Amino acid sequence: MTTALCFAVALPSLALWHFAATLPPLDLTQASLRSTVILDRDGQLLRPFATADGRWRLPANAGDVDPRYLAMLKAYEDRRFDDHPGIDPAATLRAASQWLRHRKIVSGGSTLSMQVARLVEPRSERSLAQKLRQMVRAVELERRLGKAGVLDLYLQLAPYGGPVEGVRAASLAYLGREPARLSIAESALLVALPQAPEARRPDRFPAQARRARDRVLDIAVERGVIGREEAETAKAEPVPRSRKTFPMLAAHAAEQAVAADPVARVQRLTLDKRLQASLETLAAERATAIGPALSAAILAIDNRTGAVLAHVGSAGYLDAARAGAVDATQAVRSPGSALKPFVYALAFENGVAHPETLLDDRPVRFAAAYAPENFDLGFHGTVTARAALQQSLNVPAVDLLDAVGAARFIARLRGAGAQILLPRDTAPGLPVALGGLGITLTDLARLYAGLARGGAVPDLVRRVPSRPVIASGARQSSATCATVDASALNCFAPLAMTERTIADPVSAWYVADILRGAPPPENALSGRIAFKTGTSYGYRDAWAVGFDRRVTIAVWIGRPDGASVPGLVGRVSAAPVLFDAFSRFGGEPETLPRPQDALVVATAGLPPPLRHIRRDAPKTLEATLGVPLRIAYPPDGARVDLGLSEGARAQLALKALGGQPPLTWMVDGLPVAEGMRRQSAWSPEGAGFARISVLDASGASDSVVVRIE
Repeated sequence: MTTALCFAVALPSLALWHFAATLPPLDLTQASLRSTVILDRDGQLLRPFATADGRWRLPANAGDVDPRYLAMLKAYEDRRFDDHPGIDPAATLRAASQWLRHRKIVSGGSTLSMQVARLVEPRSERSLAQKLRQMVRAVELERRLGKAGVLDLYLQLAPYGGPVEGVRAASLAYLGREPARLSIAESALLVALPQAPEARRPDRFPAQARRARDRVLDIAVERGVIGREEAETAKAEPVPRSRKTFPMLAAHAAEQAVAADPVARVQRLTLDKRLQASLETLAAERATAIGPALSAAILAIDNRTGAVLAHVGSAGYLDAARAGAVDATQAVRSPGSALKPFVYALAFENGVAHPETLLDDRPVRFAAAYAPENFDLGFHGTVTARAALQQSLNVPAVDLLDAVGAARFIARLRGAGAQILLPRDTAPGLPVALGGLGITLTDLARLYAGLARGGAVPDLVRRVPSRPVIASGARQSSATCATVDASALNCFAPLAMTERTIADPVSAWYVADILRGAPPPENALSGRIAFKTGTSYGYRDAWAVGFDRRVTIAVWIGRPDGASVPGLVGRVSAAPVLFDAFSRFGGEPETLPRPQDALVVATAGLPPPLRHIRRDAPKTLEATLGVPLRIAYPPDGARVDLGLSEGARAQLALKALGGQPPLTWMVDGLPVAEGMRRQSAWSPEGAGFARISVLDASGASDSVVVRIE
């Protein structure tokens, strides 16, 4: 008996030693092949890609899975995993004695390390030679990788039926979530499936999967991993009966990342998974509510760093009816009025106008018989630049573009990094102020982010650097940034103020201050964000772009094929989405700090050349020339009794002669309502002296001082 026992112990050792000398070197190349995974800024999974041969093999390690799963795995598969060198002598002795008695393999005595060896070098036969090979490779694996490395290989390579390999892919495929937090029943199921992955697939054989799971639970109770009551509760939990789809957040951004770096198996983007998921849902819901075949795109940019926080390319990547595979953030479309703020910024920068400069919104004909009209087909008379931009009036915007030059405006946009598409064989003309060009949502968002950054347009950052850079003055280690708080803004270096500018700081602030006062859509609060909408010609595109100090969000809605959609208007369709997106971003909006050089005064406090835009060449459809402008009534120095001392309410008649219409009446530097004709009227608020002025289209003026009683 003693001789037989010694023989049983020595035989495997001698055979193993001899067999090891005949094996080729261990090659882990195929085992190292992984699915490409796209992660968000915090390391959360956005989208995995199958391997070249169609398998889902996601990277995983012991830190990625529930500790109870690991405890059950070792209890069920290899109780002495933490102690043996890759081979369990007791299990090997038991297997050898069974082989001697029965002349065939009854139990393999496989350790987790041996199972990994089988997965690394798969063989279909079940023989003594193959078992010896696994034993040799198990020892080699433990020596090369250590216990943690071997366990990680098992977590990545264990088969779970079909193309699903590894515990992370299995947890996503069968449970619909990451394996970091599993129930006891779920842990037991994932332990049981690799023993017979095809026969126990829950989506095909749920009864067999349940029996195997319950067997694992029983063994876990026997070996003290869980209690009997916990096992009974777990057995009552149903087994999933279908495969879940793998996550597909930021599908367009993920594909672009893979195309840019096809070798990298793990790519970490600057996207925020929570915000990305929320905005994808928002885009799908709103596009569906607006109409069929419509899509939507949303882009969110961190103004301080230029990092892209959300990239929603369509209303549903897999929605063929809405051409969901088309990334609308990269599509060149007409922006409508969305570029008007940059016309104003250029005019402010060049001293042509100020937010309180008076502009004329009336019928006018520019060169080449170009006669723009407002969206509502009406005209508003004399308005400030602030009011003209807030109301998105067309004539004042074209007038300012005419003053600064369309070619210069296009050059500024291109100099800021925007790819501008003009109609073929045409020079920049005045219609570009109203959307007569092509631009992408991405470039438009960058330009608006430039306004939020004092005029400096950021280069977008889409990938988290491998070693996060800490902003100046931040009290945070790179290790903490990389693992715990990667979503914090100071994990990304703030972009330097580059030469790519869209406006100087003062002009950028003027525009931001104006846009913060734009009337919001229905049921939204005013004054919270600076924003502008746009509607392209023919109702093909609806735009809304908004920003505060923290973030810029741009929204596009339309048909991917460019077809017209009656009623598709930026203010009605896109603006509500923009405001909803800001609410989902969270936090309180932050206003931009006012530059020291900003001139904040009323119209009357401006230098005379900035009070009103007057051009030498008449553009109005009506023109009278030759008679000098003068105030006919009231005469200078007159005392006019309107009965104000007795509490009466009366108007003072105003009359001018000569000059070039339209005329603008002002009292004490403030415009008179409806004061655009030769004859007007003013309602004084009380008795006293008043300076009455009139200006004409050529810039001529006349003033009188009267006393009202």
